[in-house]
Amino acid sequence: METVTPDFRRNRLLQVLVLWLVVLWIFAAIEPFNRRDWLLENLLVFFYCGLLVLTYRRFAFSNRSYVLFTIFMSLHLVGSHYTYAEVPFGFWLQDALGLQRNHYDRIVHFSFGLLIAYPFRELLLRAAGVLQGWSYLLAVCIVLAFSGIYEVIEGIVAMLVDPELGMAYLGTQGDEWDAQKDTFLAFSGSVVAMLVTRLAARR
Repeated sequence: METVTPDFRRNRLLQVLVLWLVVLWIFAAIEPFNRRDWLLENLLVFFYCGLLVLTYRRFAFSNRSYVLFTIFMSLHLVGSHYTYAEVPFGFWLQDALGLQRNHYDRIVHFSFGLLIAYPFRELLLRAAGVLQGWSYLLAVCIVLAFSGIYEVIEGIVAMLVDPELGMAYLGTQGDEWDAQKDTFLAFSGSVVAMLVTRLAARR
């Protein structure tokens, strides 16, 4: 496991990552495509970033995990600015590959598993004392559980708010199996991440 630097004042990389996210968040907050959807998308950002800050002294992740967190949050902040169904990169990909929809949301869901499985595994190893062998499987299971719970939360929010905002927030783009596909992509990303982590550990 990578060395951890719990003193924020000495962790230059973490300082740069925090600065990057703050700057990107400010840009994403300037005239987003749908202000109400932007606010909904950022509720989880506020919660999880606040949780990481509040628990930093008790449990600091490795710099590798913070880099992975930052990449994922960057992808999410871009999606919150445009709404996931309207991100320009997704339209470019749609035209380049002849796809039927904007797949930016699919990329982010896959990235959730790919990028967040490693921090989950680190948490299991260092905080829960899980054995190395089990940590790979449990990290995948946690990603799958979190992804499924998130899809349920999205559905509840969509039912509680007005239909237009709910559709923007869900970003289903007319696909009735969108939630299942998103969950499977997150699961697939976590499997890839744990396979790579396992192979790297054997070297």
